[in-house]
Amino acid sequence: MNQLIKQLKAMGLTHQDKVLIHSSLKAINRDAILVIESLIDYFNEGMVLLPTHSWSTMTQENNVFDPKTEPSCVGLLTNLFRVRQGVKRSLHPTHSIAGFGKDVDKFLDLDLNDINTPCHPNGTWGNLGNIGAKILLIGTDMKKNTFVHAIEEMANIEDRFTKEMIEFELVTDEGIIRRSYYKHEHPVYQGLSNNYKIAEQPLIDLGIITKHKFGDAKVLMMDAMALQKQILTWLKINPKLFDTHLPMDEELAKIKYQD
Repeated sequence: MNQLIKQLKAMGLTHQDKVLIHSSLKAINRDAILVIESLIDYFNEGMVLLPTHSWSTMTQENNVFDPKTEPSCVGLLTNLFRVRQGVKRSLHPTHSIAGFGKDVDKFLDLDLNDINTPCHPNGTWGNLGNIGAKILLIGTDMKKNTFVHAIEEMANIEDRFTKEMIEFELVTDEGIIRRSYYKHEHPVYQGLSNNYKIAEQPLIDLGIITKHKFGDAKVLMMDAMALQKQILTWLKINPKLFDTHLPMDEELAKIKYQD
């Protein structure tokens, strides 16, 4: 049993778990293929999901998305994973997910639903809580937690999208699908997700995020549904919570969701 497998087991994760992983290979400090194969081997009865975003390259001018060839803009590990034998990728032009495991086709097909936003509640990102996924931020932090975008979409938070949609051509084995989507945009912040960092320590204090290690990297682990319920609770009280990088209100930070 290699060290990475031992560390996954020490986190309390099981072979049946479904995990969505944001990662820094540099922080993990292990061979990329070893990392990928360790994840696939350990979650052999569950599901391994990695973001394979292409929002940085998919534009009005470059609007043809082929999930088999379009590079991911979120790191080497995601690009090696998406081309690994047996890995499938969802058909979303800017916020696709690549996955391996049991029932992965059914999950990734959620992005074929009638959606037109980056992290639609009816798509893959919006259903991480519903499938019981765990989110692992390996060597990174809440700034990279795409699921928070999905939670904001659930709460209908304003000022999150471009004013106009872009028509994309989605390449499938059966031919081209033409669909229009909004992209992320905020009137003030170029990288709105940087503001998600303000929720990190409160989530740790409430016990929703737990700390672990994978390779040499620090890990923040959370249950997607618990995160969804907690952030929705906060957003109901303050819809503009993430419109600032300033620390959360201390009293708000202490309020935990009620089942």
